[in-house]
Amino acid sequence: MEWRKLGLVFAPPSDLSWAKTHAALPAIDPGGDRVFWSGRDGGGRAHVGSFDLDPSDPSRVVRVSPRAALGPGPPGSFDESGVTVSCVVRNEGRLCLFYTGWSLGVTVPFYLSAGLALSEDGGLTFRRASEAPLLDRSGADPYLTASPWVILDEGRWRMWYVSGTRWEAGPDGLRHFYNIRYAESRDGLRWERSGRIAIDYQSPEEHAFSRPCVVKDGDRYRMWYSFRGDAYRLGYAESADGLVWERRDAAAGLAPSRDGFDSEMVAYPCVFDRRGRRYMLYNGNGYGRTGIGLAVAVD
Repeated sequence: MEWRKLGLVFAPPSDLSWAKTHAALPAIDPGGDRVFWSGRDGGGRAHVGSFDLDPSDPSRVVRVSPRAALGPGPPGSFDESGVTVSCVVRNEGRLCLFYTGWSLGVTVPFYLSAGLALSEDGGLTFRRASEAPLLDRSGADPYLTASPWVILDEGRWRMWYVSGTRWEAGPDGLRHFYNIRYAESRDGLRWERSGRIAIDYQSPEEHAFSRPCVVKDGDRYRMWYSFRGDAYRLGYAESADGLVWERRDAAAGLAPSRDGFDSEMVAYPCVFDRRGRRYMLYNGNGYGRTGIGLAVAVD
């Protein structure tokens, strides 16, 4: 699949107290035109906000919510140091926000855990489903869990998420290693996970994968993600069952530009369909520091 870039569509607003920098990890409401994103306050803590796209022109933002929809948790909680968007699912009239909760570490820089928050007002505000993580560390995921992408698939809740495999000391300090794994649930709250790997490292240079984005096209599952050595690049994989994946990164179809907001990296893709066209929201340089871009699939 090839993509044609439509340019930067949303820059970090900077005039919001909870979003002084960054507009990271865009995720669209699957049943609407509201995009959720993560900005950082003056202390570097991430909050979740939203903006609305023009239904007839997804490259145009028509409204930015001035309020954060979800902020960091209280002291001592798994998400006290920030909350970053992962994906949104519609279920029984509510929006389910699957997110990553951050807490700072001592021997390692940070800990990550997957969380869930619910909205009854279309995503203007969210409340936590629990004060505890949705996916905490376990025997299957002993280091961290993060970036859950969830779909409802013929009555099953299916999740692809990031799992830490180790921390490794290097010349620039500790480096995190994480791949993409799979889990299932009957109700979206209690998840069964065995450590099954969906996307794994292919070379010694790879050490991290970004939030996956999974789309089911008929009998084919498609996954977009970013992977990195020094900087994130777009990756792509296909599967017949959502369990066994074939990496086809050369077919991802979107590379950094020669200059501009995405000249150094392409990260955090979110693929969606509107009015018969397929689009991708994504971040460029600085893990969202330069804002959110949009691309459209080329027929």
